[in-house]
Amino acid sequence: MASSSQESIPTQPEKPEIELEFIGPKRGNDGSYPLEKVKAESGEKLLRNIMLDNKIDLYTKFRRVANCGGRGICGTCICEIEDGMDLLSEKSDKEKRILKDKPESWRLACQTRVGNKENSGKVVVQRIPQSKE
Repeated sequence: MASSSQESIPTQPEKPEIELEFIGPKRGNDGSYPLEKVKAESGEKLLRNIMLDNKIDLYTKFRRVANCGGRGICGTCICEIEDGMDLLSEKSDKEKRILKDKPESWRLACQTRVGNKENSGKVVVQRIPQSKE
């Protein structure tokens, strides 16, 4: 007699995700700013890496070649956080030094961890705020 026991496959709990919306610095033909949306696992990546992995422009043309590669010493990866600052890591001393004369909402993408592995929500990021029209 054949037994029809089904093996239960343990399921991993879903990991918290952060939704990110990236607003472009230049208006489109219709007058609105372009918007790109991605999701990232909470606490796993820096904002810079999420942007590069998803081919979202992080640098102006000049700064694309004249940046420090994510070491937090040049200030070329500045983004403005319009919403969701509480879902990001706190500013490091290095980041505070680079941004000392900038608005509080500005962050260095290379120094900003998205999420803390437990939180979830939405972060709205203005790309290249120093170039915004």
